[in-house]
Amino acid sequence: MNLPETVKPPPSPHGGTITPSLNETMTFLHDHLGVERSFDIIYRVIHVGGREACLYFIDGFCKDEIMNKILFDLMNIAPEDLPADPHEMSKKMISYVEVDLKTQWEDIITYILSGVSALFIDGYEQCIMIDSRTYPARNVSEPDKDKAMRGSRDGFVETLIFNTALIRRRIRSSDLTMEIMRAGESSKTDIVICYMKGRVNERFLEQIKNRIKNIKVDALTMGQESLAECLYRKKWLSPYPKFRFTERPDTAAAQVLEGHIVILVDNSPNVMITPISVFDILEEADDFYFPPITGTYLRFARFMIAVLTYIITPLYLLLSQNINYVPEAFQFILLKEHTNIPLIWQFLILELALDGLRLAAVNTPSMLSTPLSIMAALVLGEFSVKSGWFNSEVMLYMAFVAIASFTQASYEFGYAIKFMRIITLVLTAIFGLYGFIAGVLILVISIAANKTLEGSSYLYPLIPFNAKKLSYRIFRRRLPGSLD
Repeated sequence: MNLPETVKPPPSPHGGTITPSLNETMTFLHDHLGVERSFDIIYRVIHVGGREACLYFIDGFCKDEIMNKILFDLMNIAPEDLPADPHEMSKKMISYVEVDLKTQWEDIITYILSGVSALFIDGYEQCIMIDSRTYPARNVSEPDKDKAMRGSRDGFVETLIFNTALIRRRIRSSDLTMEIMRAGESSKTDIVICYMKGRVNERFLEQIKNRIKNIKVDALTMGQESLAECLYRKKWLSPYPKFRFTERPDTAAAQVLEGHIVILVDNSPNVMITPISVFDILEEADDFYFPPITGTYLRFARFMIAVLTYIITPLYLLLSQNINYVPEAFQFILLKEHTNIPLIWQFLILELALDGLRLAAVNTPSMLSTPLSIMAALVLGEFSVKSGWFNSEVMLYMAFVAIASFTQASYEFGYAIKFMRIITLVLTAIFGLYGFIAGVLILVISIAANKTLEGSSYLYPLIPFNAKKLSYRIFRRRLPGSLD
């Protein structure tokens, strides 16, 4: 969307490029940056080689030790040693690695607000940008969500340059490419597209770049989720994720090596992986940190649990409505007590209650999480059954669903299964066996008809069928080059 007229930047002098006059430059920057209004925008007027100069930077982004050294060197330049060319100045007189020259006001202001120090020298028609910034950052510890029983214990953080370094550390190849872009009229959020040259789908890569370039938003307020919604605007009602999110650098590096595109957004510890199929979502790091037979078992177990979390409550509702479907040996699964509330309403109430407990757990202070969890278990477990609100069998199956849902690393895919389960529950309650079959068909058709962001099948390599690639998706194979 376009910015309101009241917040559009004032027109810059001289057609958008800086002027050799330091006074004009400072007047424009003071007005545009609001130096007098914002306490953290600092400027320092100094003399460099007999000329007046001014240094602009953001307090909190500046490395004091480095800037003190640079200022000391600048203020000790003799007039006869000051180069007439800004290029010579940046190469010979500034003892720092990351130095660049800029002439466009738009670029200069964006860099200043990003934490880069800008040096203006009277008579120079270029600004000297000194990237001595540092960002507040936490340790690259293992993420709470994407834990693994084996493997590395580092994780992505909110600082973009740290995240790119974590991937570079694992892939030491010149084919690894990281292109930086920006989105957001106000936020100017940094976005990095990471891929392997020669392995990525070049056509799809250009589509991603063009979509990011054409994003017209004021700010990516929700980080990678805002970007995901901007990149994919079609069929937003589909609950199936188009991106895979991870906080593990080893997972991101493995996906890059397989030809996927990894998108990193500044201020977000999650990276986005695309294109992905349902088989990519069901994979986890533990599959590859264990021997092939164990990794294959973990994949099968995760898949079977995903199927059970979807089907167990609608199937129990169907069997409870049609007792004649239950073999005599399994009669023990039927309800033993009278139901005060119909089973369908019990299941739907508990589906909502589970999400309520999950939200409460997120917002509960850590010191209170354990006692409140015990209290919630007692109230929803024993007391709710004794009071007659719920039957013990219903509580048992919903407890399994609640615990088993955490076997899926993707929250988005877990909620997609939940929505399909609720649809099947409602159809089963209304139409019985035919409703149950219809619910299962809706699930199968919705997944089969779904497409990846690239436009390929969501079930590839099952549809279209590719036996070799499907076997690699189902069975955990030895790594290429393993010794016999």
